[in-house]
Amino acid sequence: MTSRPTIGITCSVGDIRSGKWDEHAAFSPFAYVRAVQRAGARALLLVADDADAEDPRDLLAVLDGVILSGGGSDVAPRRYGQEPHPATADEEPRRDGFEIALARGATEHDIPLLGICRGMQLLNVAYGGTLHQHLPDVLHHDEHRALPASFARHEVRLEPASLAAAATGNETEAVLSHHHQGPDRIGEGLRVTGRATLDDSAEAIEDPAARFLLGVLWHPEEDERSRVVGALVDASLATYR
Repeated sequence: MTSRPTIGITCSVGDIRSGKWDEHAAFSPFAYVRAVQRAGARALLLVADDADAEDPRDLLAVLDGVILSGGGSDVAPRRYGQEPHPATADEEPRRDGFEIALARGATEHDIPLLGICRGMQLLNVAYGGTLHQHLPDVLHHDEHRALPASFARHEVRLEPASLAAAATGNETEAVLSHHHQGPDRIGEGLRVTGRATLDDSAEAIEDPAARFLLGVLWHPEEDERSRVVGALVDASLATYR
C-alpha cells in the first residue's frame, strides 16, 4: 500500500436538509476533497474545536498540510476591529478562532497552508490584516460574484517568481471566483502577489518567509485544470517524509 500525505480541510457547521431530515451538520463542498484526492493525498475534514483552537499542536501533528476552505459565512469583523457592514452575514465565530489558531500554528511549525476565498481572507486577518467588508463599495462593481450561486470568470495577474505563480504554473491565470469581501490592509509579513486584471484588487497573498503559505481569493478546487491544490500536496510531501 502506498502511503499518502494527509491534508486537513476546514469545514462549516450549520443547518442542512438531508433527505427528509433537517440536520445540524459539519460539511464542506466535495470539490475540496476531490481536488486533494486527485492530487494524491488523503483528505481529512476539520471541524472547529475549542480545545484545538486553544492549542492546535496535537492536531497539526497528524497533518501534512492544511486548507482553510471557503464558505458562505464571512469572517467576523470584530476579529479585525470593525463593526459589521450591512452586507456582512452568517458569521461562524468558533470557526474563525479555530482557523486563526491553525493558521498561526501552521506558520510556527512550517506546515504548508493554502487559504481559499474565505480562507485567504481569514489568513490575512490571522496575520493582523483587515478586510473590505463589501468590495462593491470600493470597486463600484460586483463582477467577482456576477450571479447568485455561480462562479464568475476573470483573469489574475501573478508576480513572476512568486509562490502564487509557481503554484499555478502561470503569470496570468484564468480563475473562478465568488466573493464580496477581500483584503484591505495586508497582514504583517504577507505580500500581495496576485491582482485581478479587471480592477487590480488583491487576489493572492503569501508569506515569503514560509516554505508554503499561500492565500488565493479564487476557487482552484472547482477547476480540474488548476495546479494550486496539487502544489500544496507536493509541498506537504516534505512534511510527510
